[in-house]
Amino acid sequence: MNDIERLLIKRSKSGDVEAFEQLIFDYQKKAYNIALRIMGNQEDAKDMCQEAFIRIFKSIEGFKEQSTFSTWMYRIITNVCLDEIRKKKKNDTVSIDNTFETQEGEIHFEVASEEDTPEEAYIRSEKKRAILKAINELNEEYKTAIVLRDVQGFSYEEIANILCCSIGTVKSRINRGRNILKDKLRTVLELSSNGNVYIAERRD
Repeated sequence: MNDIERLLIKRSKSGDVEAFEQLIFDYQKKAYNIALRIMGNQEDAKDMCQEAFIRIFKSIEGFKEQSTFSTWMYRIITNVCLDEIRKKKKNDTVSIDNTFETQEGEIHFEVASEEDTPEEAYIRSEKKRAILKAINELNEEYKTAIVLRDVQGFSYEEIANILCCSIGTVKSRINRGRNILKDKLRTVLELSSNGNVYIAERRD
């Protein structure tokens, strides 16, 4: 935490809205991406970010600087999203782009090319649908840990701080979630020889 950030935090604690806006400016994109991955759609992600930023501003006086401001902020973003999911009593979708990591490697999605036959394009679409469905069926704890680690790229320590649990618990949730995904996607991965979805070597 640099001196400028400390000053902005101090001013924000005194109710300075302009200072608070400057404070969160560099973190807004990643905060939105976290919300988007957890909630699964742009509208909910925007709503959750707005709610989280209001909550952060109202509670910043209680920020003790025992962790970085960004970690504290991402924790609140994550909690706001999880609270909303619990209210809805359902798992919303996770949006991912081209790559998703499992314990065995990376699952890559390839966009259908102009040379694809209709049958090949359909197979690609169905494989991606199966993978997204498997991710969305993970329970809340596994899904959140995997989103933070494999989609957003946080370290185990950062995730532990965000979720307020031990690093061992984080690793356990991620490994368990990846294994569940692997089991759910076994058939899809066995059909990877066409190059639509394949496993690349992974090392944590």
